[in-house]
Amino acid sequence: MFSHARLPAGAFACAALIFPLGALSQSFPLKPIRVVTQYDPGSSGDLSLRIVAPVIARSVGQPVIIENRPGAGGILAAEQVHRSEPDGYTLAASSSALYVIRPFLVKTMPFDPAKDFTPVTLYQEAITFLIAQPAFPPNSFKELLDYARENPGKVAFGTSGIGTEGHLAGEEMMELAGVKMTHVPYKSSALALRDVASGQLQTSFSIYVSIMPFLKAGKIKVLAVLKDARSPRLPDVPAIAETIAGFEAPASWTGIFGPAGLPPALARRIQSEFAKAAREPDTAAKLAEGGFDVVASTPEDFAARMKREIALIARLVKAAGIKPE
Repeated sequence: MFSHARLPAGAFACAALIFPLGALSQSFPLKPIRVVTQYDPGSSGDLSLRIVAPVIARSVGQPVIIENRPGAGGILAAEQVHRSEPDGYTLAASSSALYVIRPFLVKTMPFDPAKDFTPVTLYQEAITFLIAQPAFPPNSFKELLDYARENPGKVAFGTSGIGTEGHLAGEEMMELAGVKMTHVPYKSSALALRDVASGQLQTSFSIYVSIMPFLKAGKIKVLAVLKDARSPRLPDVPAIAETIAGFEAPASWTGIFGPAGLPPALARRIQSEFAKAAREPDTAAKLAEGGFDVVASTPEDFAARMKREIALIARLVKAAGIKPE
């Protein structure tokens, strides 16, 4: 584990007065960069970071250290970054659930995700699909909606819990398409996927990497992808937005964040390194195998997207009647 010496209070601000921010970003980094993540060691989110870390390290000439701090829905990892200096040497790699969804599900948080962090880059997105058991009568997403209209409340969809991306996607589908389905929350999406494959559950939402073994074995069928456009991984599967006008998939991504006050020039410099690393052919191939779409958006685009997504989640949570705990 890397332990970095914190700058004295105000030291970075003083340095900014002496050196232009552009010069600071050009000389950055002068010591190892620590990326604190909520993901468990060996998980797909962790592995994707460990794919790009050595590539970035070679580019900047300093180690990039991934520090796993799972627990409390990402709070533990984020707190480490929240308390750090805004000098670019301590970053968070966190899921969208923490910054976009969790504030609507709990009454209090130890920080304000919208104010206490600097969005650096939306690094990657999960590719989530709506799947069904083979015996389920509908064989397309349009047929699913027609079936649900004819059988109100009799179509069940499983997710990894109340307020998750899958749950909110299902609520948005019902709201925009005017259908009634039944939400079945599980402790994990893997359990819901298993019940679909065994014929115990009609439909569920699951990511690409998880569904592929079941799809190849003929134990599930795929009805739609939760994106604005089709995924090149399964190009014959339509996007939900093709059938339901105005559908916008709830956030499901990994973002890189710095503490509040991270200078824009440093944020752009860090973002450029993630984008450059992700574009390398060998790295891009390894990331694609993990089933994620790398975005590496600019800090400005990332911040704008978060603003749109927070507005969407606020509407969906209200429509679903979800109350903070």
